[in-house]
Amino acid sequence: MSCPYVSTEHDEHAVPLSNEVGKIYGEYLMLDKLLDAQCMLSKEDKRPVHDEHLFIVTHQAYELWFKQIIFEFDSIRDMLDAEVIHETKTLEIVKRLNRVVLILKLLVDQVPILETMTPLDFMDFRKYLAPASGFQSLQFRLIENKLGVLTEQRVKYNQKYSDAFGKDEQALNAIHSSEDEPSLLELVQRWLERTPGLEENGFNFWLKFQQSVDEFLGAEVQDALLEQDERAKNYRLMDIEKRREVYRSIFDPAVHEALVKRGDRRFSHRALQGAIMITFYRDEPRFSQPHQLLTLLMDIDSLITKWRYNHVIMVQRMIGSQQLGTGGSSGYQYLRSTLSDRYKVFLDLFNLSTFLIPREAIPPLDDAIRKRLIH
Repeated sequence: MSCPYVSTEHDEHAVPLSNEVGKIYGEYLMLDKLLDAQCMLSKEDKRPVHDEHLFIVTHQAYELWFKQIIFEFDSIRDMLDAEVIHETKTLEIVKRLNRVVLILKLLVDQVPILETMTPLDFMDFRKYLAPASGFQSLQFRLIENKLGVLTEQRVKYNQKYSDAFGKDEQALNAIHSSEDEPSLLELVQRWLERTPGLEENGFNFWLKFQQSVDEFLGAEVQDALLEQDERAKNYRLMDIEKRREVYRSIFDPAVHEALVKRGDRRFSHRALQGAIMITFYRDEPRFSQPHQLLTLLMDIDSLITKWRYNHVIMVQRMIGSQQLGTGGSSGYQYLRSTLSDRYKVFLDLFNLSTFLIPREAIPPLDDAIRKRLIH
């Protein structure tokens, strides 16, 4: 279906663009509809509240930016949904992810504008919002689903579609479609699983990494045994053993799968291997863009968490921590619960630093893998 503003029918007010009839600025952007969409209910009630206008404009701006984020995510998912992703595509994915990061930074910076409204100002028009709630933002729910937030990972209130969208079949269909389509998390996972160098009959990074960890920790043990102070020696040996257990959680597939089932990890075992390899060799030309991509995914997770946090603080400031939210949620208490790691999609990327080893212990790339990475 074409957009109404791209019609080329003759209009006496239109300004020609090249050899075709175009639209003037306001017509192209449909500003008559956009700028008439701020309907203050307090004004209709003959008791206009000044700050209601700010509240409406700010949230409409959020929704417009949410639409752009969805637009970018859909295009990125299309590019990732392929067996082979060429470097030009990776560059475009990085570019669009960076755009999403900048948009999210803007959304975080919008919260202080809303905070220029005092709690009493908000109280003057809050009654008009019921039963509206930010939980009913279809687009934000779609963003979460397209990223890869799983229903079972959500707090219980946040799992209730029917309460928010029960009478809107179109909204429910959009939500179900976004759950059925491969999420950004799934597509990134598949991409990581194909990281060159993981093959057991090739460079076999994972085996080399395990050998390096054994050698590194073995050297640490030998150094600790030279410690003259018995308490210090025992402390160091205990610390090394704890670190060995941490590494075991990635080297033992059964332990990793148990952590995935518990919700403490998101990636498959193979995808985690790929992420660690990219992190180690990020200075290699072939791994530079993939490392940027992983960094931007963490930035997106961080900024959404920051936006949630700023929103939580603002809600507590406006209505306190005991009142119910406008949509029937527990308000501040519910919002605070969304700040946990359960809503972090790329949690494993944040935890990669747990498994780092010193640069000198990283297995060097051999000529065969270097040659393969060039082509």
